[in-house]
Amino acid sequence: MIVLKNSSELALMRIAGRISAQALQVGGEMVRPGVTTGQINQKIHNFILSQDAIPSFLGYGGFPASACISVNDTVIHGIPGDEVIEEGDIVSIDVGAVYKGFHGDNAATFPAGKISPEAQKLLDATRESLYKGIEAAVNGNRVGDISAAVERSIEPYGFGIVRKFVGHGVGKEMHESPEVPNYGVPGRGPRLAVGMTIAIEPMINLGTHDVKILSDGWTVKTADNSLSAHFEHSVAITENGPVILTKL
Repeated sequence: MIVLKNSSELALMRIAGRISAQALQVGGEMVRPGVTTGQINQKIHNFILSQDAIPSFLGYGGFPASACISVNDTVIHGIPGDEVIEEGDIVSIDVGAVYKGFHGDNAATFPAGKISPEAQKLLDATRESLYKGIEAAVNGNRVGDISAAVERSIEPYGFGIVRKFVGHGVGKEMHESPEVPNYGVPGRGPRLAVGMTIAIEPMINLGTHDVKILSDGWTVKTADNSLSAHFEHSVAITENGPVILTKL
């Protein structure tokens, strides 16, 4: 069931979104050679708690950290730890915060030092596709319009659009209906309505769209070991167009 939010609930989601965006910024500023993913996670964790919020991810389904930190060929759900970031790596950080019962959820991929031109193109294309998807998040449109907008944006690059994992509704639960794929047909899927809140999150691979899940049950990597990028915003459908909730 798709849950519509009223104005007071959206106000709380804006706060949760802002805290989530600030936590992402705190993590992104730490991305540089020599830093471990565990150190980034700890900084994010401490920041969220300092805002009277709770890390959405910590303990979710048994996840052991406050942020998913995914390096290079890790698509999503990377578990922070002793991994040391190296020059030229790309580092995806996915983080959410709960404030007074409502979740924010956002992600971005950050360069560590100087990255390759192909890696930069992947980051730029993935970020651009997120905003194309957001532009289509208009009252009266359908989820498929968002999906198709992301897909159209990526197609000219020939990159792989991850299909096994998709965007989702967000609110009192971190994952709510509807699912929001990053590929699809315009005019299909649930109709967008004022009060809907969704997380749009393109996950784009330099190679094919295929992924594999490691034995830890969490870490998702590209099947061909190619680089992957991930950008995400939580978005509200309003009478005046899409509003990004995870905005600084």
